[in-house]
Amino acid sequence: MAGALLLGAAVLLLLAAGGAIPPPEEAARMARFVLHNCDWGALATLSTQEGLRGRPFANIFSLSDGPPGPSGGSGVPYFYLTDMEISVQDLEINANASLTVSLAQTPYCKKHRYDPQNPLCAHIIFCGSIVKVNDSEAGLAKKALFSRHPEMESWPKDHDWFFAKFNITNIWVLDYFGGLKIVTPEEYYSVKP
Repeated sequence: MAGALLLGAAVLLLLAAGGAIPPPEEAARMARFVLHNCDWGALATLSTQEGLRGRPFANIFSLSDGPPGPSGGSGVPYFYLTDMEISVQDLEINANASLTVSLAQTPYCKKHRYDPQNPLCAHIIFCGSIVKVNDSEAGLAKKALFSRHPEMESWPKDHDWFFAKFNITNIWVLDYFGGLKIVTPEEYYSVKP
């Protein structure tokens, strides 16, 4: 009985981390895998706030590239934002940003006893810009975000929330020893997680 419970727990951990992790030689697939299995990321902007103007400013944002599960990800990081948020105010002046996501957010690294800074606890750094989605893409963004973050549907309407996406221009993958790997957006979007 105890063995069956442990096996069941191991299966749940594997499923929670989105299935089998891609091998290090498949950097584009790793980038898609990590993004799809993360529910939030650290978004860095250039601050426009008094006393911080022009300095890097990182903030945590909920995100989603699609509903959970092995076939739900588009690879596009979607956000639900309001102009009232300090980082969004930065983005209104300069839409350029970087976004970092890490398997440290999932059970994977704890299960393997990897420190979040250990390269085997893969993390991905995206550079690009944040843009509002158009009406034709809003339904996809809403489904992606609300499937993972159902609380968002009840956030105050008077905050004028809107859907946005991260337009990826550069991707760096750190998932093994030996340094960062560069993945092009074309390589990234051509694979499935």
